[in-house]
Amino acid sequence: MTDNETNPKYGGEGSDDSGPRTADKSAQGVVAAFGQTMKTLRLRAGLDREELGKRLGYSAATIASFEQGRRIPPPRAIDRADEVLDAGGLLKVWKEEVERAQYPPFFQGMAQLEKQAMELLSYDTHVVKGLLQTEEYMRALLDMRRPPLDPETIEQRVTARLARQDIFDRRPTPLLGFIMDESVLRHRYGGTSVLRGQLEHLLLVGQRRNVELQIMPTDCEDNAGVNGPFTVVMRRDGKMFLYVEAQSTSKLETDPEQAGLASARYGIIRAQALNPRKSLEFIEELLGEL
Repeated sequence: MTDNETNPKYGGEGSDDSGPRTADKSAQGVVAAFGQTMKTLRLRAGLDREELGKRLGYSAATIASFEQGRRIPPPRAIDRADEVLDAGGLLKVWKEEVERAQYPPFFQGMAQLEKQAMELLSYDTHVVKGLLQTEEYMRALLDMRRPPLDPETIEQRVTARLARQDIFDRRPTPLLGFIMDESVLRHRYGGTSVLRGQLEHLLLVGQRRNVELQIMPTDCEDNAGVNGPFTVVMRRDGKMFLYVEAQSTSKLETDPEQAGLASARYGIIRAQALNPRKSLEFIEELLGEL
């Protein structure tokens, strides 16, 4: 991981770019090699794509996409394929590399940090944080991308984002703080039913003991977050990182001074926003308006 990692082309949390499904040649090579291994094992087992698809819960076309490196399989599909093809763990050893290949190069570092986080603090002003999004909300955001994303890219983005949400159940339990502008929760992306499901999900997540969920109301006269959204991650070794994303550009900042300043700024925003209890009450009120 290098200082000031940037990439002007690919988007992460809310700005998934319509670029290649695997962002660089090394990632493409990993996915292609996995697909070839899967195909070799399938042929050894005497199964056609349709039969393997039935056993894994996918269509023959999706199995072809896996084997040809055009689509990245989710971890559960890799585990199940290893069992069905009696691979003896040969497919499972690819899981970590294949998972990393789901993300554009700049976001691979952030995805890894999420796995190592002791504390994660996020302030958002445009869309609900990816870690908090429902699948329906994710799909609504991805469907709105222009130029449009192809279906396989959307499936990959959804799979990757859902996989990151295991952070809530990880042990040891990380401390997670999320502050969102009120406007984020009023945008009816995907329609009223999608927003309702998203708000209900936030209420559930906000009740977790390791989560602090807060709302910054639009009538608040002071907001230290006027410069935009950001995320601060503290690793278990105590080192802090700052992640910023906007308009298809992203930065993973490793300078401790910058990360420390962002953490301090988050503390001020936290004090200005509604406290967690009032924030959940606020979300309940928004639900009542739908």
